[in-house]
Amino acid sequence: MSKQKLIKRLKSYYPMERFHAFVTFPAIFVYLIFNNSFSNIFFLLYGILICIIILIQGQYYWKLKLYRLMNKPFNQEKNLNIFRISKKLNLILIGLIPLIFAIQLYQNDWKIIPENLILWGLFANFIAILEHINYYMRQLMIDNSADLKYVKRNIKLKIASLAKDLKENEL
Repeated sequence: MSKQKLIKRLKSYYPMERFHAFVTFPAIFVYLIFNNSFSNIFFLLYGILICIIILIQGQYYWKLKLYRLMNKPFNQEKNLNIFRISKKLNLILIGLIPLIFAIQLYQNDWKIIPENLILWGLFANFIAILEHINYYMRQLMIDNSADLKYVKRNIKLKIASLAKDLKENEL
């Protein structure tokens, strides 16, 4: 993909990610709080919160990637350290998912019923894990022909751009 095409793509992609990180998912979070018992949505809220945290990281990464392509100055080492710390934070949050799930079950007398939204919670937490993988391990999102060609040609997913940047700049 040419530099100009990538800049054009990131100029639309970065604001979309930002919108989801700061508007869409927080709006869902607030809606759930106002329309459900906390004991029924604890696990679901946790999954959405992890998604928000990872989307904030992702939109920030795309912003910096756009800055790099447009030759705008930024402190690369400082920002790589932010992503190194964020990756560790994500892994801690993901590691706590089983505990949060157990707390949700305990709060609901170990029952899974439609009202406690545990299945939605499983879905949200699964999406959060996929988001982490998408940014820090393998690019799961295939949203253009170049990505599709890569997968067809190599029979595997690309290494995520952020993962490459972290690897190339290891301390």
